[in-house]
Amino acid sequence: MKIVFMGTPQAAVASLERIIKDGHEIVAVYTQPDRPAGRGNKLAAPPIKEFAAKLDLPIFQPTKIKTPDALELFKSHAADVAVVVAYGRILPKSFLEAFPKGAINVHFSLLPKYRGAAPVNWAIVNGETKTGVTTMQMDEGLDTGAILLQREAAIDKDETAIELMEKLAVLGADLLSETLAMINELTAQTQNDDEATLAPIMHKEDGRIDWSKPATEISNQIRGFQPFPTSYAKYQDKKLTVWRAAPVIIENLTAGRGAIIEAKGDKLFVACGNQTVLQIEELQSEGKKRMPTRDFLNGVKFRTGEKLD
Repeated sequence: MKIVFMGTPQAAVASLERIIKDGHEIVAVYTQPDRPAGRGNKLAAPPIKEFAAKLDLPIFQPTKIKTPDALELFKSHAADVAVVVAYGRILPKSFLEAFPKGAINVHFSLLPKYRGAAPVNWAIVNGETKTGVTTMQMDEGLDTGAILLQREAAIDKDETAIELMEKLAVLGADLLSETLAMINELTAQTQNDDEATLAPIMHKEDGRIDWSKPATEISNQIRGFQPFPTSYAKYQDKKLTVWRAAPVIIENLTAGRGAIIEAKGDKLFVACGNQTVLQIEELQSEGKKRMPTRDFLNGVKFRTGEKLD
């Protein structure tokens, strides 16, 4: 088939690579414009652009898509179908209907659960033990299109959003391959809106740790809010980012929420809500490198009873 591929982050690369290996013809690759990144704010190309450029695929990075000119260009590719994997924009109806087989989306959740921009992150934050990937026939709604195929995947207890996304990217590529191979045989199933949940865009303030929550919830937040917005507290007016942590059991806990119970060697225990305790295993002080607790405590001396804001 002739395909227009639309995607932006690293998570979309596996799908583009797979459909090329399957022998489909990529007539155009759409991705977001280059953005400033890093400390120097230099323009950086999206991962999809970098991958497509290596294969000399035609690349398009429109700043606006809801214009007559943009639609005319899109239709001119004369594709059979558009494939959308984390493109980063809501497509207008005219784009979704531009090609005979419409637009197929790879979404990283078991729809209708976790519709929205960050399904992998919120699944972990909310303590889910399984998630998956869905291919759907796109409509004008926010991930409301009819389901074509789905595959489940377990969420490991220590898995971060970064690690889970890498796993789902491969699973999504496989599911997309199967969907395209069976496209004329599949019957799309309407989603049950009553079972829908949302996975909204994350904001920096979402990452602030609330020590009144149970340690398990905080641990899930730490795993889920990676690479953005991360999970952080304040210590001596400086940001303290927590990268890895796990709940532990300590009997007869009397310390207040956010209080440091022990800080020695590999042990950095912080009191949380519901008489629970979090062991911080990897952290990062503002302006410093992330490091294991033992290395961190060699340079920062916490006192028992001190509180993390």
